Amino acid sequence: MSPSQVIVNPDPNGSGYTSPHHELEVHPTSVNRGAPIVVHSSNTVYTPEHITAKFENRGADVVKDAQGVLHVTPTSTAYEIRTERKVPKTGLMMVGWGGNNGTTLTATILANRHQIQWSTKRGVQVPNYMGSLVRASTMRIGTDPTTGKDFNVPISDVLPMVHPNDLVLGGWDISGAPLDHAMRRAEVLDYDLQRQVAPLMAHMKPLRSIYYPDFIAANQEERADNLIPGEDKQAHLEQLRKDIREFKAQHCLDRVVVFWTANTERYADIIEGVNDTSANLLKAIASSHPEVSPSTVFAVAAILEGCPFINGAPQNTFVPGCIQLAEEHKSFIAGDDLKTGQTKVKSVLAEFLTNAGIKMLSIASYNHLGNNDGRNLSAERQFKSKEISKRSVVDDMVESNPLLFKPAVKEVTADGKKVHEDGEHPDHIVVIKYVPAVGDSKRAIDEYHSELMMGGRNTLNIFNECEDSLLASPLILDLTILAELFTRVQYRPASNDAEYKPLYPILSLLSYMLKAPLVKPGHDV
Repeated sequence: MSPSQVIVNPDPNGSGYTSPHHELEVHPTSVNRGAPIVVHSSNTVYTPEHITAKFENRGADVVKDAQGVLHVTPTSTAYEIRTERKVPKTGLMMVGWGGNNGTTLTATILANRHQIQWSTKRGVQVPNYMGSLVRASTMRIGTDPTTGKDFNVPISDVLPMVHPNDLVLGGWDISGAPLDHAMRRAEVLDYDLQRQVAPLMAHMKPLRSIYYPDFIAANQEERADNLIPGEDKQAHLEQLRKDIREFKAQHCLDRVVVFWTANTERYADIIEGVNDTSANLLKAIASSHPEVSPSTVFAVAAILEGCPFINGAPQNTFVPGCIQLAEEHKSFIAGDDLKTGQTKVKSVLAEFLTNAGIKMLSIASYNHLGNNDGRNLSAERQFKSKEISKRSVVDDMVESNPLLFKPAVKEVTADGKKVHEDGEHPDHIVVIKYVPAVGDSKRAIDEYHSELMMGGRNTLNIFNECEDSLLASPLILDLTILAELFTRVQYRPASNDAEYKPLYPILSLLSYMLKAPLVKPGHDV
């Protein structure tokens, strides 16, 4: 379908209501172009099955000698990266499908798939995927030889990727409300859009989920009417695995991605013998240990079924045993916590100020919101999970500049004494309040107080009003699409004919869209 092709939107649901019909172009972010990019180079080889590219990873080893001289030695490692060209039929199973994010994403995909237009006070709106890095961002691939101008293409066109319209949707929720009712409950989308997509969502009902009251706020209990019975966590794990297999078989899917977009949980305690190794974690599930969280049970189910699992919330789902299990099964995991409004701005500003040589002294971040996420976060233990992920976003920028911020000291003296001093860090406070009246429209107020040359001071105040679920839903799409893509990517050293191998199970490549990036144990973020 070309970008200029016009679709006339018929009445999509026969509801008896009449909305004005308009002939509007399909939004560019929704178009399925289908035209590939072909690279003419000795470093890129195309076969019907694969695209194979040679890549040289350039770096440098830096050694500081006793006199303080830095010795830099360039390094270079050549790889061959192979991408399978066939895009599989892919399903997305969301944990928390009936929540604000799940219903908003479902309605968005249906509206784009059926090209449903709707009336707003600003006029007629066409569906789109704005806010998606994959669907709405471009990258420079070269210059036009006739004009000398940069040539930019959509990121989704660079390699074969799943189109959002083709995703098969499903999932679990502790609330059994059909998705049309859950969408109305969320109060995110315009009424005229809800009216038109409701008949397409009425038959969608979340699978029964698991509910361990100790891990989420007590105020969520009234929603918990759609539960896998009993308290046997091993039985819960087996049911979730069965759900994934049946969903995959029912829709003839090649790949399923499982995504946690449910409530924020409290942090789980890391306990030796319980969740510190994969074997201990599986034993803990079998014995229904109270410190095994719902999100970890879902992650284990996905790992054992060979499905990528992405944690879109801030809790420590990936306890050490869960990470080890993913490594053993070579199953992809990624997390934690979607980087949407305030934190996305914070990561940009922290980098800008630090790179400009301006020393941040304090960051004060205040939020209030009125959706169910805000209601759950009104409980102290769930808020602590969110606070940790929001505060950690500036850590790497602070550590990158020892000229502004005194670094931590970790050393062993000549007499064997260990010395540890914490590094300098801006004062950083995060406040989240639940205000039902504002619904999904989150308010974020930030103050950045910094030191300038000669003891001067600078204060930046930012007020950010953002529709929470409309920022989060495109990120769910991006993470799902890229996670699926990475299941088709393999690599090997270019210097030999070794077997291609998959990427490392922790998809740190996805960290751009996450507040608290999960990385390989022992490595820096």
